[in-house]
Amino acid sequence: MQAKLNIVPFVSVDSMMKLVLAIGVERFLTELATYIEEDFRRWELFDKTPRVASHSHDGVIELMPTSDGHLYGFKYVNGHPKNTREGLQTVTAFGVLADVGSGYPMLLTEMTILTALRTAATSALVAKYLAPKGARTMTIIGNGAQSEFQAIAFKAITGIDRLRLYDIDPSASRRCAKNLAGMGFDITICASGQEAVEGAEVITTVTADKQYATILTDNMVGSGVHINAVGGDCPGKTELHRDILLRSDIFVEFPPQTRIEGEIQQLDGDHPVTELWQVMTGKAAGRTSDKQITLFDSVGFATEDFSALRYVRDQLQATGLYEELDLLADPDEPRDLFGMLLRASAKEGVIA
Repeated sequence: MQAKLNIVPFVSVDSMMKLVLAIGVERFLTELATYIEEDFRRWELFDKTPRVASHSHDGVIELMPTSDGHLYGFKYVNGHPKNTREGLQTVTAFGVLADVGSGYPMLLTEMTILTALRTAATSALVAKYLAPKGARTMTIIGNGAQSEFQAIAFKAITGIDRLRLYDIDPSASRRCAKNLAGMGFDITICASGQEAVEGAEVITTVTADKQYATILTDNMVGSGVHINAVGGDCPGKTELHRDILLRSDIFVEFPPQTRIEGEIQQLDGDHPVTELWQVMTGKAAGRTSDKQITLFDSVGFATEDFSALRYVRDQLQATGLYEELDLLADPDEPRDLFGMLLRASAKEGVIA
């Protein structure tokens, strides 16, 4: 795949779509969840830092780096809720996987589609540990770009097959239901958030507005449910009433990041939370009773993107769904970079 050191495999949006379709969406999500779980299980090997964020009035641009000592990965991602009004995506992303030994990149890929897939895969993976046993009904509040991925991931990984959809824009719910038609779901479009949560064992909130919001009020949440809080993912943006947090056992990816960006930014800095890696390795309990409210305060962490980059890299050889990108200068003599430029000018008949 990398016969020349200057050539880096590049997965475009078109190639990513072809890759997902060639593998199959459910299989892609299931296999990706396996990679994510593998990396959570070796959590202590990773360099970990909260994402580097540049906030503006319009949104945020972030870098999400991590390394396991052998590979290094990062993602560039933005979050601009206003973009939908201008016909643009709220979130776009690309990522790089590199060899720690040489520092050379091994993969450059789009990550707008891939981020939606890894977020959904992570949500469903966590629900495997935290959702009520045998859960089949999930509410999705906020039926934007992430909703179909969430639904399919939960079906593939946890067996969810009944969906209750609500969005302040009813056309978003209708679009989501249409996109999921024929995929094995029993779908109900609801007129309010209160109606949507009735009978649900899993509640997913995945709204886009960059503000403190109350998508779920305390009276909407009964005992025994699992809440998958995805939309509150930056400072000043939350979805749940604080009282829900006080009634829940809260599970997070990386506390120093989640306390800044997640639902728990509403709580005192020492409020107890459980890290996911501890649950997946058996160092901490997940769901312990039928009455327990479990809450995954999802903000997305760099190791999940790292897992996604690893997974995509491992699919390229068999599928060939990538382009060769001439990204790195590779002079015959490593110290003679200017000489490489001179030779190029002579070859082109140009005087440097």
